[in-house]
Amino acid sequence: MNYENIYIEEENNIATITINRPKKLNALNKRTISELHTAFKELDEDDEIRVIIVTGSGEKAFVAGADISEFADFSVKEGRKLAAEGQEILFDFVENLSTPVIAAVNGFALGGGLELAMSSHFRIASDNAKMGLPEVSLGVIPGYGGTQRLPQLVGKGRAMEIIMTAGMITADQALQYGLVNHVVPQEELLPLSLKIASRISNNSPVAIKYAIKAVNAGFKYDVNGYATEIDAFGTCFGTNDFKEGTSAFLEKRKADFPGS
Repeated sequence: MNYENIYIEEENNIATITINRPKKLNALNKRTISELHTAFKELDEDDEIRVIIVTGSGEKAFVAGADISEFADFSVKEGRKLAAEGQEILFDFVENLSTPVIAAVNGFALGGGLELAMSSHFRIASDNAKMGLPEVSLGVIPGYGGTQRLPQLVGKGRAMEIIMTAGMITADQALQYGLVNHVVPQEELLPLSLKIASRISNNSPVAIKYAIKAVNAGFKYDVNGYATEIDAFGTCFGTNDFKEGTSAFLEKRKADFPGS
């Protein structure tokens, strides 16, 4: 597919999606959200791709928010539809993707940008990154999962403060809060992301898929996470990856996982 607002690079079973709207600080408009959905879906269905990294072009912004000009005149009904569709096709979609997604936060991650980063399975930030959910300063609240995922990651009190002040936190604060896993200089961001992605790609993609499912289940009010883990654990025993992994361990060799 020919993309207008993103581009994809693939190397060593790792795909990097770069959001490329530098004049808009990579803000998410309807087309970009649609393109991201298509890219994530196609990469997830590609057996050769073991990890996906998502980042922004340039050194200023990961994603500086949603493109406000697209919805400034929306009605109540249109606003609800905007949030529902966005969550379904991108934010919830990424969170539940079978392929692990790393957000390489290379600058401003605000509003929908932070929500995209939080939808990813974990986050790495450059030391110039700034993060926040400024929606209440516009008379609205985060609508792409921000009110749900931020408390899960940083706790209710900190999430309330970040949301209600509409302020930004630094990369170091984000690290202290547990919002990001690592903070590095800008030039080390993608190399570290690729290094961690490479370590992930050496492991069983089937087991990782079930691990994502089990961890996510623990954050759903209507799902028993322990039961999900037990079921997923048992299912792994019937996979070729389990046979290969255990055989390789017993034979003292490196496993070559078939991904099935």
